[in-house]
Amino acid sequence: MSNAPLMPKATAVWLVENTALSFDQVADFTKMHPLEVRAIADGDAAQGIKGMDPISTGQLTRDEIEKGEKDQDYRLRLSESRVVLPPAAKKKGPRYTPVSRRHERPSAILWLVRNHPELKDAQIMRLVGTTKTTIAAVRDRTHWNASTLTPMDPVTLGLCSQIELDFEVQRAAKEKPTDQQYGGATLLPASETTRKDAEFEPTEKQRDDLNVDAVFAKLKTIGGKKAEDEGENE
Repeated sequence: MSNAPLMPKATAVWLVENTALSFDQVADFTKMHPLEVRAIADGDAAQGIKGMDPISTGQLTRDEIEKGEKDQDYRLRLSESRVVLPPAAKKKGPRYTPVSRRHERPSAILWLVRNHPELKDAQIMRLVGTTKTTIAAVRDRTHWNASTLTPMDPVTLGLCSQIELDFEVQRAAKEKPTDQQYGGATLLPASETTRKDAEFEPTEKQRDDLNVDAVFAKLKTIGGKKAEDEGENE
């Protein structure tokens, strides 16, 4: 927190006009440059500014001013305020949306509904600052301006920050995890396709059936047997 008094320029005007303090003392108290205080005394600066009495506002005492007038090296001290304001309570309620941005909320709602269907109505209300009725109308396409609505990012419109949007999306994803989708059949690894199992190895008889020479030899044998049978029958 700065130790400068309220309205420092107006205070400097009053001190220059009503006290015998040096320019350096006034500059040190008001946190201004000594040349600026000198310009105020010469009438080159702060023209039209009405001086403010720091004594009446409780920022300076008469005794403090007298000490400074007697000793040019003395530096004035700002009086501590006797009133302690309580910390401002955090307001709870719907987000305030400027009037100039309110007509853009339906477009932002349409964007959120399409791109982040996992968001609940309460989350959209927090992000955009709208009502449940408006969200339902945009989602059901019953909004009075539904035919001309264009999806627009609420971050781009300035209705919420990217951090707030990401937080709500991550929160919705945790509360409602997406179902694992079936990706279809996948290719087997090479270790499976090139593996030779004993049960699939061909037997010796199957090898002979696949051997070309063995097939021709077998056909000749069958043909010879047929000739012998025909001779016997004659």
